[in-house]
Parts: sequence; C-alpha cells; structure tokens
Amino acid sequence: MAATATPSNLEKMILTLPKSVQEMSVNGDDPPQPFIVRDDAPFGPVDTSPPLASIPTIDISLFSPLPSSLQESSIQETEKELDKLRSALSSWGCFQVIGHGISMQFLDKVREVTKKFFELPFEEKQRYGKAAVALQGYGLDPLVSEKQVLDWCDRLTVLIYPEDQRNLKYWPEKPQDFRETIDEYAMNIDSVVGILFKAMAKSLKLEVSSFSKQFGDRSVMQGRFILYPTCTRPDQVFGVKPHSDGSGVTVLLQDKEVQGLQVLKEDQWLTVPIIPHALFVNLGDQMQILSNGAFTSPTHRVVTNREREKMSVVMFKRPEPENEIEPVDQLVDEKRPRLYKKVKNYSALNYECFQKGLVLLDTLKI
Repeated sequence: MAATATPSNLEKMILTLPKSVQEMSVNGDDPPQPFIVRDDAPFGPVDTSPPLASIPTIDISLFSPLPSSLQESSIQETEKELDKLRSALSSWGCFQVIGHGISMQFLDKVREVTKKFFELPFEEKQRYGKAAVALQGYGLDPLVSEKQVLDWCDRLTVLIYPEDQRNLKYWPEKPQDFRETIDEYAMNIDSVVGILFKAMAKSLKLEVSSFSKQFGDRSVMQGRFILYPTCTRPDQVFGVKPHSDGSGVTVLLQDKEVQGLQVLKEDQWLTVPIIPHALFVNLGDQMQILSNGAFTSPTHRVVTNREREKMSVVMFKRPEPENEIEPVDQLVDEKRPRLYKKVKNYSALNYECFQKGLVLLDTLKI
C-alpha cells in the first residue's frame, strides 16, 4: 500500500510539477519523473501498438419502444440485439454504439469546440484552473499520494448534472459556443444512457427501471475533455494509466484519427478501433456491482504518441453520491449468491484507492 503523503510533502510535489503537459510537449521536453511508469508499478509494460480489438457494435435504435403493429421479424431483430448487448457486457464490458441519433456534424462540432479550447493560450485556460486536490477545472489529476504516477494529458473536468450544481466558473467562455454545444451534447448522452439502462435491464430479463432507479432522480453526469499531447517517451509514459472506471456508465467520443485507447481482455491488451461517429461505451465498477457480476467493468488505458496528439470527450454517469447501491435483488439466488456489499459514494472512494494502488471493488466482495 502506497503511503499517503502529508500535506507538506504533497505541496512540495505540486510545486515541482510543470504547469501544463501541453507546454512540455510543445517545448519537446522529456516527461519529468512523476510521469514515468516505475518498474514495480502494477500497470504492466507500456505497449503502444497491440492488435486491434473486435469490440462489438450495438445499434441502439433497435431498443426504442416497439409499437404493437411492428412485424414479428422486427421484434426478433430487437431480441437478437439485446442478446448481443448482454454478451458484449459479460465478456467485454464495452461496445461501440451506433444508431444513437446524434448527427455526424454535431459530433464533429463537439470535437471542434474541445480542440479550440486546448488551442487557447495557457493563460486563458488557466482561468479555469483547479486546485491540486480539486475534481473540477483545468489541470492535472487531483494529487492524493506522493507516489502517484501522473498521466500525460491535460484535462478540463466539469460537473454537468444535476444542473443546479453546475459551477460555471469552470465552463469555458471561449470558444463562444463551448457551453451551448456541451450542454446540448450532454442532453443527448443522457438520453443515450437512459436507453442503455433499459436495454441492459431487458437483456437480463429484469424490469426496465432496475438499474436506473438505483442511480436516483439526481444522478451525476461529469464531463471530461482531454488532450493527449505528443510525448517523447511513449514507451515509459501513459496518457491514462490502466484502471477501471468508478462510474456506472462511461460514454467516450474518440479522436477521429489517432488511436490510443486500449482494453484488457483475457490478460491481453488490445487497441480499440476508431469508428468516427460511433460512441464508445464502457461500464464502470458500479454497474458490475448492480448486475451482481453479470456485467464486467473492463480495465483500460490510453497510450501516448510520439508524432500526433489526440483528443477525447468523456461523459461519466454515476448514482447520486448518497445513494446506497447493491446488486439487483432479482440477480441474487442460490445459483448466484450476492457478490458485493452495499456501498455509497463509490466514485470518490475509488479514485483515492486507485491512485494508491488499491482496488476498491475487491474490498467489497463478499
């Protein structure tokens, strides 16, 4: 277990860190020591080009409510897609979403406002800078341990839902259409997640609200806008080190051209292919708990690139922090006993455990 740093040690570490990964990249600097993956780190060696993964593709337009007048063949098509979804989530824990109804032009606009934000002068971006231990704002990950290995990326993180909890001082005013675009995008993603909650429940023969009701009426959505600058040492530095998400569901809009996201399946790292106008969805630990292990929360990471930077936009859907979540009752029986204890505020607990080299999900096993 990594020792937690005293505040004074953390303060010293913070003061020695560069202000921006992007600045280091532009200057051609080698990553400083806090970014280097240590030989004893539990992350495994950095491999920037493993084989492509055959990630399942799911057409969620088939999960819309079906009028009774539809032909039997259409109903069968939907059932087939639900089976495919269940298989994807039990074996991969992730899938590519098509049929989501968000236009290609609008997804490109989301990418464009993200790109324009990171192209702003550093001083302008710093207007949205966060404290070293804060969750919202522009900058590095919150620092919770002096042995924490840092990710080679710059991030802007904002709370989107509940809407009345937004802190607009962290929402960029430039580019001018950033706020409007991300607000609309978040509404679309919330709709997609709502469809997925129902479909995931249906795929396990559950009542459609079995998952969503544990998230609550004031469930949380957090947005994260990430730039992965070029890196002189892609063999020693991660864009994001290996982890499973502490969310319920994570929805990722990938860079249209530059790969880097990898998933771990059967002890092998695989590269996630780019489908430019699909959404990549992976489950977080909290859905593994709710499904009593029927679905899996995949370990994934992002590698760096010596030649090309990349960007991504991530939306994390989480239960209300004070909601106590647990496996759905109907998924617990003699053949499959309860696997996990009750827990609340999992995401906050998970982040600190992860940075200290611990796995919170393992501590909740019965």
